Amino acid sequence: MSTSEFPIHGTVYGVLLNAHAEWQSASTLMSEAPYKAPPAAPVLYVKTANTWSAHDSAIPVPADVPAVEVGATLGVVLGLPNTHGEASHVRGLVLLNDVSLPHSVQAQGFYRPPVKFKNLDGFLGVGPTLLPAADVVDANALTLEVRINGQLRQTVDLRQMRRPLAQLLADVNDFMTLQAGDVLMLGLDICTDGPDTGHRPHARVGDVIEIQAPGHAGLGVMRHTLVAAPALEMPV
Repeated sequence: MSTSEFPIHGTVYGVLLNAHAEWQSASTLMSEAPYKAPPAAPVLYVKTANTWSAHDSAIPVPADVPAVEVGATLGVVLGLPNTHGEASHVRGLVLLNDVSLPHSVQAQGFYRPPVKFKNLDGFLGVGPTLLPAADVVDANALTLEVRINGQLRQTVDLRQMRRPLAQLLADVNDFMTLQAGDVLMLGLDICTDGPDTGHRPHARVGDVIEIQAPGHAGLGVMRHTLVAAPALEMPV
């Protein structure tokens, strides 16, 4: 798939446990071995290039996976290297769906990259457009709506992130420099009511997932369809 089909081109970083509700749900585990203390810095992971799925395309789901988690978030695209952790270095915003295999925080761990859950082929839905940062006063003031087959399944309030954008950029800058073009997710939240309480919405093969930010038409409506992954051909 050509990179011209995407409004982004840099490395995409996710951040674990940035939502208050998910942090609270995992708080009892943080004092247990081997960690014995909550993470002090942002815990990042990379959504590698094989995971990217362009807007309005199909996301393949392996045959042995009955459902996937929908991870609606906003990606912040850097226009300049994040050498001083300043939000003014942000070039634009893009809708993202950080798809993953359903799993517990205990299974994932706090410091191990969750590659086996999050880095399957096609497991990052990328929105249709990049909204200039100048068009948004506060990225964390946005809400995201997740619909599966037209039914509203989750509303993500980005004000509920433990580290808002400026703090997240500054804290990441303490240990690494994001380059121009790199993308940093604001974080994922879990559902606090309805059938998906305690985790992110689950979707299955055949489902159509739509994510949008009401009041911000410039981000578009991101849409993907889950399809069965083709069977692997075994060598003769």
